[in-house]
Amino acid sequence: MTGLRQIGGYRIERLLGAGSFATVWLGHDPALDAYVAIKVLAENWAHDLRVRERFQQEARLLWRLADERVVRVYAVGELPDGRPYSVMEFAEGGSLRDRLDQGDLPPTVALRVLREIAAGVAVLHRHRIVHRDLTPGNILFQTASPGPERVLIADLGLAKALAAASGLTARAGTPGYMAPEQDDPLAAVDTSADVYGLGRLGARLLSAQQSTGRPRMRPGVPAGVAALLHRATARNPRDRPPDAAAFAAALDRAVGNDTGGAFTPFGRAATIIAAVVVLAGVPSDAARPEGTRTARDGTGQLTVALPAGWRAAGSGWAGRLDGDGRLEPAMVISPDPARWRTDPGVPGAFIGLSRSAGARTTAAGFVAEHPHARCAAAPVRQSGADWVVARFTCTGPKPVIIEAVRPDIRSAALVYVQIALEPKASDEEVDELLGGVGTT
Repeated sequence: MTGLRQIGGYRIERLLGAGSFATVWLGHDPALDAYVAIKVLAENWAHDLRVRERFQQEARLLWRLADERVVRVYAVGELPDGRPYSVMEFAEGGSLRDRLDQGDLPPTVALRVLREIAAGVAVLHRHRIVHRDLTPGNILFQTASPGPERVLIADLGLAKALAAASGLTARAGTPGYMAPEQDDPLAAVDTSADVYGLGRLGARLLSAQQSTGRPRMRPGVPAGVAALLHRATARNPRDRPPDAAAFAAALDRAVGNDTGGAFTPFGRAATIIAAVVVLAGVPSDAARPEGTRTARDGTGQLTVALPAGWRAAGSGWAGRLDGDGRLEPAMVISPDPARWRTDPGVPGAFIGLSRSAGARTTAAGFVAEHPHARCAAAPVRQSGADWVVARFTCTGPKPVIIEAVRPDIRSAALVYVQIALEPKASDEEVDELLGGVGTT
């Protein structure tokens, strides 16, 4: 595999990782100028029909799910030597294991990540799929999309569709995160096994090791969360929350009780009805340079001065609901909004207004919740009177990512802007764009 240069229509850039059963490569599609992850079954397992079926089952499950919380599969194929491969979404933010190797996450960030993981596993459970191997290495971060980074569930090679008679009954799971019943070949494994995995992930994210070697919850972790993790890791499956949705709901209650009810769940609601919002240029304010257009989101609460040649589009802030169950205001601005999400060469910005975020944290706190793996962070600075700005220089497809947040006193919300620009973009250019963002 060291001499591999091409898989299908994808040019191989570099090795992303290798495990017992598969190797993952970074591929580049020259036609779309897009990066993908290509997972290839290991040579020593290529002729094992049972392992081959597990590998192919993963691709089928991911393709069928097509959910933004789960790594997506775009295509499948076979190498000339017969080894199967799947072309998947490339998560440029790395894995949770990568981040934990660099140190513990702040409790507020760790709680958000745990809530997002639970929401992703809940997607699997709604489709009657048990993951069976929830570990930090199987939790990925997608930072190339507009808005906050997405937490993705990956590596379903050991998953099992409850409704399908696949016949794959071999032991599956990683010690330390694997539910006790997975060690029993005669035991029934259901969604409560993944709840155990969520509990173990939560313990890893939120606990610290004492000198005795026994874990304890770190300061800032609500007592109710500690109780939930203890229940989730009960030896008897019947003593745990039944599935990931129940775990997520219990986590919301535990954090909400600790904050006097001010907590807003980080995850998406079970059903989101997102009407398409059409954003058009409207006459500029008198203070704007001649020819400047101002875009307004569908609710009329967000405005932004468009740079020359840029357009606006959007459908609200996916995953963030207001008190009435509607998506919170958001839009994307770019020379080509449709391509900005997938094309690293297209500059643009995501702009959102969140009352739920404003109820639970500050501008500086929200910026701290959005780190970018494999990126060098410049010192956080202030722009204007109240913008908190963090600049990341990255080795991934988008070389410069800006995270900027300011409070909106009128609505008690936070205004959030994520900007992707060329490396040569100056702070002055960033400040000019931020200066054009307003609320009504």
